Amino acid sequence: MGQVAALSVRQVSSRCWQRQCCWHGPKPLLSQHCSPSWIPGGLAARSLSSMATSIRFSPAARSLFDEPLGIAVQGLGPRQQVTLRASLQDEAGELFEAHGRYQAADDGELDLARCPALPGGSFSGLEPMGLLWALQPRKPFWRLVKKDVQTPFRLQLEVLEGHGDPPGQLLAQAEHERLFLRDGVRRVPVREGRIRATLFLPPGNGPFPGIIDLYGTGGGLPEYRACLLANYGFAVLALAFYGYEDLPKEMKEFHLEYFEEAINYMLKHTQVKGPGVGLLGFSKGGDLCLSMASFLKGITATAVINGSVANVGAVLRYKDITIPPLGADAKRIKINKSGIADIVDVLNNPLEGPNRRSFIPLEKAECRFLFIVGQDDHNWKSEFFAVEGSKHLQAHGKEKPEIVCYPGAGHYIEPPFFPMCAASMHLLVGKPVMWGGEPKAHSEAQRDAWQQIQAFFHRHLNGKPSGTTNKL
Repeated sequence: MGQVAALSVRQVSSRCWQRQCCWHGPKPLLSQHCSPSWIPGGLAARSLSSMATSIRFSPAARSLFDEPLGIAVQGLGPRQQVTLRASLQDEAGELFEAHGRYQAADDGELDLARCPALPGGSFSGLEPMGLLWALQPRKPFWRLVKKDVQTPFRLQLEVLEGHGDPPGQLLAQAEHERLFLRDGVRRVPVREGRIRATLFLPPGNGPFPGIIDLYGTGGGLPEYRACLLANYGFAVLALAFYGYEDLPKEMKEFHLEYFEEAINYMLKHTQVKGPGVGLLGFSKGGDLCLSMASFLKGITATAVINGSVANVGAVLRYKDITIPPLGADAKRIKINKSGIADIVDVLNNPLEGPNRRSFIPLEKAECRFLFIVGQDDHNWKSEFFAVEGSKHLQAHGKEKPEIVCYPGAGHYIEPPFFPMCAASMHLLVGKPVMWGGEPKAHSEAQRDAWQQIQAFFHRHLNGKPSGTTNKL
């Protein structure tokens, strides 16, 4: 299916891993890479009227959302110029669109794994998944999320004549379903005690490595990441912590006893493999996971995506302990010409003065850590937080955490092929904020981070908690 960009890894000083995707082959040429191709096992979509042009997907009719999708067009004229237009409607009815300009090979074949997109579209170059990761909303400041994981997103693909604006005649169209719930994965709503959550269990008898998944300040109960992760052999609990059912409506104060209840629920579950669970947290969910790992038992591994090592946004309590939220100064917000806020400098430094009381005592944790960092995160200084967390752990004789840094990646590092959200409404700020990131680099980061997270949990959730091992 064409050449694949080689992945090179190098260590940047001693503080983080730099991961970059580099093209090591020759510059793609139409005559070289747009060779005749056929996607094995694909499905030719029905052409319009009597047209011979058809679209072929692989997998044929359905695929998991985080799974690569092969796309090819057949029946075009020799070196015919066409525009491929992809669209997807979310559950709120908002439309996301992307388009690529292409030229068929001499025999009328067009395989996106071999043919680079020409300049002038939503992306250019050899990008087999460009029509998905480059999707952008028609509505400003709108982010693609999946609310009901039991139904698929339906990807619409059109082949149009030429490279005009707008393009010409419609030559072929097809639909493909992008699924979240793999066949056999069980979705179990959890309303036990105070817990408001959804548990996803892989097929089979288990027990399975257990993970608790937390999102950020948006509240509610996002299930799509937990659901996709369960497809790879994990029992994953998507845990709400505010703004859902009878949980607190606002993010003012959190009690770790609630999260402790969730850990105990997982460890007692017959389908969850002990003796400890993993934690996965994004943004505000990241610092909550670090607090859980620092104060609660039964945690083996903690992965944080663009999180803070200080408690942010709400008071945190556990028994007789209170950790105040990190101070902030709204005067440091910068507003660009489009009215979008840049809040990267708003938070105070948790290493200075009274702000030190907000720094999470990571030295109390007895687990392994993974920090996923977008180096263009404009929500806050994620790389700074990860590096300072590493210094803090090592200063207290703890094992150095894994830190994976991604140049050009912004704040919302999601599962693969979610389009990058450059800016959207921030509930705490009350206006659109920029999240950072460059679409192509961000997409590459999401694919790699997804593999890093799975490998991290597979390594550390199949043995004893790190706190019980002998240290050198």
